[in-house]
Amino acid sequence: MTEKNTVNGELLDETSLSLEEFARACAVKRQWVVERIESGMLGDGTRYASQWRFTSRDLTRARRLRQMEFDFEADPELAALVADLFEEVDRLRARLRAAGLDPR
Repeated sequence: MTEKNTVNGELLDETSLSLEEFARACAVKRQWVVERIESGMLGDGTRYASQWRFTSRDLTRARRLRQMEFDFEADPELAALVADLFEEVDRLRARLRAAGLDPR
């Protein structure tokens, strides 16, 4: 008999994280997130902290920024450039898949 494993979860894009939840999920301090938002590297440009909400896309970007900064000691601006390039590659691969091509 074959056993099926089911994973239950919640899509982050349908809900969003507060600043504290987001910082915890990224394993960074709250101030790190605030600095990245204020510099335009994260978030949607909203200036009011009470309105900041984060999705899975924000979480992926923040984790990439953190990885570049902490693992490779990259400046925040360089980490943001690397994250931009990763996001562009992801968009291009999605377009290739939509066109029926293999984006290896």
